[in-house]
Amino acid sequence: MSDKLKQVINKQRKHEEDSSKHSEDIVQLVGFVIGDEEYAVPILAIQEIIKPFPWTRVPQVPKYVVGVFNMRGAVIPLIDLRLKFGLSPKKHNEETRFIVMRHGDDIAGFVIDRLTMAIRINKSKIGPAPETANGDDTAIDGVGKQEDRIITILKVNKLLERDF
Repeated sequence: MSDKLKQVINKQRKHEEDSSKHSEDIVQLVGFVIGDEEYAVPILAIQEIIKPFPWTRVPQVPKYVVGVFNMRGAVIPLIDLRLKFGLSPKKHNEETRFIVMRHGDDIAGFVIDRLTMAIRINKSKIGPAPETANGDDTAIDGVGKQEDRIITILKVNKLLERDF
């Protein structure tokens, strides 16, 4: 093998190693707004994002469980995150979405006010949950910092816990 070819191959290997190391440090999230706050969840936890459609109300469940809906034969609970987070209810509008999340066998749909964007953030820019939200009981996984904003990163497994 020629020296020139060896140099090219070595350069390519180094580039691949550098980019794989870099990609391991990046967390991919999907951002959304509830009230005045921006939240995010890992992109791999999201099964679908859909426009609102009719659902069926269910009696004797907490107020934040607005009902259930049928998605390809599966009956899925629909949870309004505004109500779960203690905010007042809001009428659905053009920006309202249902975001279907999965963690293991648990699945649920969540009503969000507005979808923002796919977010790529370096792990070094993610801080721990605030001290007021410490413990295993919190739904807050961490706080992501970008130039002009702070994003609360949520634990999907905690959002999906059934307490009803």
